[in-house]
Amino acid sequence: MNVANPERHEAIVIGAGQAGLSAAHYLAKRGIDHVVLEAADRVGDQWRSRYDSLRLYSPARYDGLPGQAFPLPPNAFPTGNQMADYLESYAAHFDLPVRTGTAVDGLQATADGDGYVVTAGGRAFEAPEVVIAAGFFRMPYTPSFAPELDPGIRQMHSNDYRRPSQLADGPVLVVGLSHSGADMAIEAVENGHPTIVSGKAHGQLPFSVDSRTGRLAWPIMKFLAWNVLTIRTPIGRKMRPEIRANGGGPLLRHRKPDLERAGVELVEDRIAGVSDGKPMTADGRVLDVANVIWCTGFRPDFSWIQLPIFGDDGLPREERGVVTSVPGIYFVGLLFQYSFTSMLVVGAGRDAEHVVDRLALHARARSRAAQPERVIAS
Repeated sequence: MNVANPERHEAIVIGAGQAGLSAAHYLAKRGIDHVVLEAADRVGDQWRSRYDSLRLYSPARYDGLPGQAFPLPPNAFPTGNQMADYLESYAAHFDLPVRTGTAVDGLQATADGDGYVVTAGGRAFEAPEVVIAAGFFRMPYTPSFAPELDPGIRQMHSNDYRRPSQLADGPVLVVGLSHSGADMAIEAVENGHPTIVSGKAHGQLPFSVDSRTGRLAWPIMKFLAWNVLTIRTPIGRKMRPEIRANGGGPLLRHRKPDLERAGVELVEDRIAGVSDGKPMTADGRVLDVANVIWCTGFRPDFSWIQLPIFGDDGLPREERGVVTSVPGIYFVGLLFQYSFTSMLVVGAGRDAEHVVDRLALHARARSRAAQPERVIAS
């Protein structure tokens, strides 16, 4: 690894999703030399790798990044692939310096403590400012007893689910009533599979975002999520740890009444173990199914960051993305970073602009400190 001869920039952005590209846009506007390191082969691949039927929960009018509207009718809900193509075109339109196929595996302070080294395989990059936009939840989680299921049961995590053709004939158990869980349950039952969903929802809207009411209500919902549900308000501070722990919000599109009307059986008891190779609920009910889709979420993975910036909960200690204890380190794209909108595309630009403003202030302070004092002759 050529750490002794790293490629140097004023700033490094790790990740080219909506948060990372928004940060890069603001860095470019300020004329700050930077590079964006993206693990995937193409910008947007994190959206292309999701299930085929995925549609965003926010309409296109709220899905554009700073400086470029989303190229769909305002009330249309983009698909995952359309979002991926938009991000790719956004990076190209603004000529952002993205290096794809560059998977970061380490971040540490330089030997002299005057900056940071980012490693990616055999390559190294150095900068005094690093913006981490690698995503909050990165590691798919399944319960420890999942391997005890009968090998004849086809099981997969939601991260690996693409389409109903992956399912074996017979009943489907979806574990976890999240957005993806509701989507996959609807898809399974509509494709002829008797379907059970196990788990409790984290609330639900009184209407679907796809309905006329939902479309009319979006400006109000955006106002509340943008201005009220923030770390500056009591209700926002109360909600933040719950959102971060559970990894999701209320059901927005397919709600519990919609699932029941479609023929999905809802079981609030969690899947607690295995009995005779079959999944078993906490109250002892054994479910005879041919498929299990684990919509059990993801866990954070910051193991590649070798810096003292994490709290007892394993999450970075930051304020609106700025790590004050280790100057020059920033985050964008964290769940509920500033507000509920931080978990949506609509919030990426605001969070990134705040972080880049603070980065620019820190860079100016460094520049002034590095200039030699001028001696004025008497």
